[in-house]
Amino acid sequence: MEKSCLRTNNEIAEIYQRHVKTVYRVCFTYLKNAADTEDATADTFVKMMRSAPAFESGEHEKAWLIRTAINVCKDSLKHWWRRREDVASYSETLKTEETFETDGVIDAVTGLPDKYKSVVYLYYFEGYTGVQIAEMLHKPQSTIRNYLHEARNILRERLGDFDE
Repeated sequence: MEKSCLRTNNEIAEIYQRHVKTVYRVCFTYLKNAADTEDATADTFVKMMRSAPAFESGEHEKAWLIRTAINVCKDSLKHWWRRREDVASYSETLKTEETFETDGVIDAVTGLPDKYKSVVYLYYFEGYTGVQIAEMLHKPQSTIRNYLHEARNILRERLGDFDE
């Protein structure tokens, strides 16, 4: 029988407190509304409790949760029901919900194609290097650099010139 890496309630609560905001922000960049984001955030932590991965370090723990959150969101977006929904636009959602204020940058980032969204978020908002992102997303480093370059060009068009 395999030995599981079960955690106590206190350990799970500590992990949750350390990473809930990051997981929420990752999910929000994909799902663009508070209700779906909260569901995806909860699903991410449920997956952690069920699979009970052994984390090598705090960075590994964070990277695992981010990667899992991205996968949960992508699965949610692929769901058959999502294609049938008539979801209000992101800006309308922000007007009706008490979330957080944006200055246009978040809107522009969430409007990026999925392949750029994760990379931009991890690089600019979480502070990961291109090498770390490549490892996390299981992609070549050159692909990550290319995604960042292309995303910057798209953002430059949408937002005007900005300093990096």
